[in-house]
Amino acid sequence: MKKLFLAALGGLTLLSSAQATKYPLTVTDDLGRRVTLKAEPKRIVTLLPSHTETLFAIGAGGKLVGIDEYSNYPRETAGITKVGSGFQPDIEKIVALKPDLVLVDESSSARLAEKLSAVGLTVYGGTPQTYNEVFEKIVVLGKMTNRETGATNLVVKMRRELSALERSVVNRPKVSTYFEVDPTPYSVGPNSYIGTLITRGGGRNIVPASLGDFPKVDPELVVRANPQVMIGLTVNEARRRPGWSNLQAVRSGRVYQPTNAERDAIARPGPRLPEAMRA
Repeated sequence: MKKLFLAALGGLTLLSSAQATKYPLTVTDDLGRRVTLKAEPKRIVTLLPSHTETLFAIGAGGKLVGIDEYSNYPRETAGITKVGSGFQPDIEKIVALKPDLVLVDESSSARLAEKLSAVGLTVYGGTPQTYNEVFEKIVVLGKMTNRETGATNLVVKMRRELSALERSVVNRPKVSTYFEVDPTPYSVGPNSYIGTLITRGGGRNIVPASLGDFPKVDPELVVRANPQVMIGLTVNEARRRPGWSNLQAVRSGRVYQPTNAERDAIARPGPRLPEAMRA
C-alpha cells in the first residue's frame, strides 16, 4: 500500500507541475466557511507557526508579509513583520499590511476570522489536529497559493522519511509512554497527531482515546499506568509530584525533556513532522 501511495503521489507531482491552480478558487475551511480567492494570493499573513513553516516548505514563503510572534522557523522569518498571536492579534497591523489571504487557527480564532472578514479580508481558518490532517492541510495550502507541485513533493518527502523511521522500530517491543504538553498536566490522546507519532515511533500511549486528543489528565491516571517512558518534563520535575518518584520511567531515568527546537517541531503539525517523530 505504501508503494502504491508513493507511486500515486509521484503521478500527482507530474500532473500538478503541468497544471496551475485556477482562480477564482473556493474552499471550505474548518470553521465551515466558504472562502473564495479571486486570484493567486500575493500578500499572506499567518497567525500560526505551522502555517508559516508550511508556506516556506512548499515554496510560498516569499508571499508572507506578516507572521505571528511565535513563528521562528525557518531563519527567513526573521525579517517578516510580527502581528501578535492568534490569541492576541494586532488587528490594525494586520489590516495595514493589506493581505489578500490571512491564515488563522480555527480552534481559537473563530471571532478573529469574523473580525478580519468584516473589514474585507479573505480569511481561512484551519489547523491539523490528526496525523493525516497534517498532509491534507499541506495540500490545501498548496492549492490556495498555486504551489501544488511544492505541496505534493513535500508530502512525498515527509511520508518517505516517516516510513523509514517507523521501519527502524517495527521489531522493537512497544513501550508505555506518557507525553506531557504542560504541567497542568495536559497530555495527548492516541488519535492526535502527536499520539500517532508516539504509536508509530514505538510507543504505547497511556492516555485513553476516550479522553480526547489533547486532554487535561488526572495525575493519578499516570500513577496507575506506571509508564516506562515520559516525555515533556525533567526527571526532577517528575520526582516532585506525589506518587511519581516510584514510576518505572523515573526510577530508570527514562524521562526526556525535548530541546526547544525539538519541542517546536513536535508542537507544530507541519513540515517538521519527521523531526518530531525522530525526537
